[in-house]
Amino acid sequence: MTMDDAAAPGAGAADKSARPPFDVSVANQARIYDYLLGGKDNYAADRAAVDAVLKIAPEMGFTARANRAFLGRVVRYLAAEAGIRQFLDIGTGIPTAGNTHQVAQAVAPDARIVYVDNDPIVLAHARALLASGPQGSTQYVHGDVRDPVPIVRAAAETLDLAQPTALMLLGILHLVQDNEDPYRIVTELMATLAPGSYLVISHPASDIHPGQAEAQKRYNEHVSTPQTLRTRDEVAAFFAGLDLVPPGLVYVHTWRPGPADLAPAGAASAYGGVARKR
Repeated sequence: MTMDDAAAPGAGAADKSARPPFDVSVANQARIYDYLLGGKDNYAADRAAVDAVLKIAPEMGFTARANRAFLGRVVRYLAAEAGIRQFLDIGTGIPTAGNTHQVAQAVAPDARIVYVDNDPIVLAHARALLASGPQGSTQYVHGDVRDPVPIVRAAAETLDLAQPTALMLLGILHLVQDNEDPYRIVTELMATLAPGSYLVISHPASDIHPGQAEAQKRYNEHVSTPQTLRTRDEVAAFFAGLDLVPPGLVYVHTWRPGPADLAPAGAASAYGGVARKR
């Protein structure tokens, strides 16, 4: 069940006259993702955008769920097997079950996490992202991935960037247009991290099925921030100079799946990978 379109996130019936401090007439990436995951922090415009795309790309809902499950498996791997204790999660979105700090601190209670997003609705939910365990630390930075310098400066107040850190860029780079040079952004962010750090990316694909271009067109007609889908080779280029962790760059639902990670036959999803800085 989604919220009343006139109500602020989390508002009850008595608050329906209050308008949220952001535009709900245009679809928003964070709220769309929330809707696809079964959340309640979304509005009619967000649902309309999803419904328009689902007619052409019915796997969109599966992809969102698979992406979330990918996050959990990756964070557990990094904390339990790679020994990572610091996470910089950019484009975190609206909090839901299995946030990065919850997964990481379940394995390593002393893990430190910095979340970054530029969306006002995510800022409104930031308190839920700051519920760190006592041994670790969780902070939220209101910032835009297109401007890495202030993000790194703010993250350094919580993270020791001289130590290995996992840079999490899940479901965000497709919101950076080609003319904004997403490859430069990733390179600049990784350059600030110590050897032994990891880059994690998930990215919607443009080469999964013939209807993808039309699906992207319909999506972009509804949203404030258009998306740019990319081919597998284009996504692979983000990992240039890094060592990909097996199984490499694959569909997110096939990256080290567990027994509970079920997928329909022939399923396709976003591309995902994890790579280590030498």
